[in-house]
Amino acid sequence: MEKLQSSFKNMALSLVTISVVAAGALAGVYILTLETINAQKKAKQEKAVLAVLPQGATIAEPETVNGLTVYKAFRGDKWVGTAVETQENGFGGPQKIMVGFDAEGKVINYEVLEHQETPGLGDHIAEWFKNADKPGQNIIGRKATGAFSVSKDGGDVDAITAATISSRAFLSAINKAYSAYTKGEVQAATGASQLSNDSTEMAEINVETEVTK
Repeated sequence: MEKLQSSFKNMALSLVTISVVAAGALAGVYILTLETINAQKKAKQEKAVLAVLPQGATIAEPETVNGLTVYKAFRGDKWVGTAVETQENGFGGPQKIMVGFDAEGKVINYEVLEHQETPGLGDHIAEWFKNADKPGQNIIGRKATGAFSVSKDGGDVDAITAATISSRAFLSAINKAYSAYTKGEVQAATGASQLSNDSTEMAEINVETEVTK
C-alpha cells in the first residue's frame, strides 16, 4: 500500500511539473511573438486606412468618436474624407472593418481587418459589397445615410447568399462608422503624417460553419 501511495505521489508530482513547464513555455512563446503580432496588426491597419481614402492625401492623427477610431484625410487644408475603424458581431464572431467616406458622405472603399465568418459564405464580406458588376450589393460610391440594410429587412442592399446574419452585421458596422463620421468635427490638418499609398491583399482564416437564415 505504501508503495502504491508513493507511486501515486510521484505521478502527481510529474504531472504538475510537466504542466508548469508547458505553461512557462507557452507564456515565453507568447511574449516573444506578441511584439511581432502587434506590429503586423498595426501595419495592416495603416494599409487599410490608405486603401479607403483618396490617393495622395495627408492622414491626420487618429481621433475617437462614438468609441470608434477615425482618421481624417486632407489635401493641404482641404478635408477630402475620413476613414473609420468599426466593428460588429457577425455570425462567427466580431467583424472589424475599415471604411472610408468622402467629403460628401459617399463610401470610398472598405477593407475587412478581421473576421471569423464561414469560409465560402460569410467570409465573402471581404469583396461582396464592393463588386462593381453587382449594383444591388455594391455600396461603393453610394451616399451613406446610416441606414444601410439588407433587402430581406426592407433595405436596398442584397445580402450574401446563405449568409444573411453576416451581411446584417457588416452593414450595421458601416452604419456605426457613418454615425462617427458625421459627428467628427473637421479641422485643419495639424500634426498630420504623410503615409504611403501602397495597399496589399488580406488573407482571412475562418473556422466556423454558418447556416442559412
